[in-house]
Amino acid sequence: MQTNAVIATRHSDGDEVDRSLWTGFLAVALILVMASASFPAWAKTAPDSFADLAQRLLPAVVNVSTTQAAKEGSRPQLPQLPPGSPFEDFFKEFFERNQPQQRRRPSRSLGSGFIIDSSGYVVTNNHVIEGADEITVILQDDTRIAAEVVGRDAKTDLAVLKIEPTTKLPSVSFGDSDASRVGDWIIAIGNPFGLGGTVTAGIISARGRNINSGPYDDFIQTDASINRGNSGGPMFNLEGEVIGVNTAIFSPSGGSVGIGFAIPSTTVRLVIRQLMDGGQVRRGW
Repeated sequence: MQTNAVIATRHSDGDEVDRSLWTGFLAVALILVMASASFPAWAKTAPDSFADLAQRLLPAVVNVSTTQAAKEGSRPQLPQLPPGSPFEDFFKEFFERNQPQQRRRPSRSLGSGFIIDSSGYVVTNNHVIEGADEITVILQDDTRIAAEVVGRDAKTDLAVLKIEPTTKLPSVSFGDSDASRVGDWIIAIGNPFGLGGTVTAGIISARGRNINSGPYDDFIQTDASINRGNSGGPMFNLEGEVIGVNTAIFSPSGGSVGIGFAIPSTTVRLVIRQLMDGGQVRRGW
């Protein structure tokens, strides 16, 4: 009987400990629930993976290849001779006979773009196609299609191209860049260093950045990796909407240091609408 009493007493002490533990667990659980209710955006804006989004958007992002014919070398100048000099014909014949044939060596460059209409309208940066004699759009499946310039605007560094596809093309739509906030997740897709179909992710680091590039300095800054060749490529929000056109980077080394800049979609939409309608942007000044 005495032993049973001792055992019963010990069980009673354990029940008190159990009740204390349960009370503690419940308190912690309530704190966690309250914390998750206070920060619902964390779970919403930090995806486990961007794979599904990238798979959906990649087909609408293209490489833009340009070719510019460049003359190699320069023609030597005839010596200055007085009018009627007997040596004029001699030197002219000598230089023409010994002048090496000029060769035209094509200069190539690569950039990015994205399809905004299934019939073949492509948005890119103006500096990507500036001075180009030939423009080729390369689709995700490596199909190469010659492109024509519909319109371009140097002040905003935007251009619209047109290709004639044999099939209906995938396209992307614009979102509202004004609704995006500093800290929002974004992904950038482009053609850095000629490596097409490259996807990088980051956040919006700042808005309204002035990088002294022209009269319309109002850029979205991001820490997503952007390099040479990304110019003209899209910046997407997590809804898969274009909220910017990747245009420039700040880099002492020439490569990405996590400071890239994109033209906001609110500007892009206004400009490309005019470019598609009339080939240029009309301004009151």
